[in-house]
Amino acid sequence: MNINQLYQDLQTFIFEFGPKLLGAIVVWIVGSWIIKFAVKTLSKVFERTKLDKSLKPFLLSLTGMTLRILLAISVLGMLGVEMTSFIAILGAAGLAIGMALSGTLQNFAGVVMLLVFKPFKVDDLIETQGYTGVVKEIQIFVTILLTPENKTVILPNGAIANGEITNYATEGNIRVDLEFGISYNDSIDDAKRILYKVMEEHPLVLDDPKAFVGVVALGDSSVNLVVRPYSKPRDYWKVYFDVYEQGKKALDAFGIEIPFPQMVVHQASS
Repeated sequence: MNINQLYQDLQTFIFEFGPKLLGAIVVWIVGSWIIKFAVKTLSKVFERTKLDKSLKPFLLSLTGMTLRILLAISVLGMLGVEMTSFIAILGAAGLAIGMALSGTLQNFAGVVMLLVFKPFKVDDLIETQGYTGVVKEIQIFVTILLTPENKTVILPNGAIANGEITNYATEGNIRVDLEFGISYNDSIDDAKRILYKVMEEHPLVLDDPKAFVGVVALGDSSVNLVVRPYSKPRDYWKVYFDVYEQGKKALDAFGIEIPFPQMVVHQASS
């Protein structure tokens, strides 16, 4: 009797709930495929419209997450879950999770602040949280920097939004500060002409703003010249090392000496 009753209950469950479960699985699979296709299509649309690179990853992630939440709610509704109760439970769970993950929510709020006020964008050279690097990506919770040492640094958006940010790319260019010392016996004009020529011939040194060479100090054993070319932020280190190297070689070729510190000793006559 009990076995027959159990068999009948099982049959009833399968005939009543089985089609709902099968339909929910099909909807989940098809819906997931549609969401992937929609996100991929949206990404192509963003590329055609030349959307700000800073916004693209954020909007794609947010769109995908929102569509998956809506898909999950639809699937649960098909299974007969009472949505009013479910939403109430979801709200309570969300509150508990929110309290546990307050730092994560702070990072989400941070990315909203960064995208609204735009203190920097993708490809900018910035300094923040003790790191200097080029912004490669701004995600929902983190920002990714590439440092001059070719290290990938992942920083939480909340800390960035609430901390100091130095953007070296706001004006579209950055000044490279160098210094050369020449002997007191050498011509300042010749040295300046040679260094100007080095910068003029370098493909990554910008023509505007104009590069500058000038005497900054009269040292103990050298006349110190500041050399200040401008470059794109991404080319900063390339220009920095190249101009130093090529400047030294050009001065040597012209016979202009870069002196080393020395001391002149005068002996008193007896």
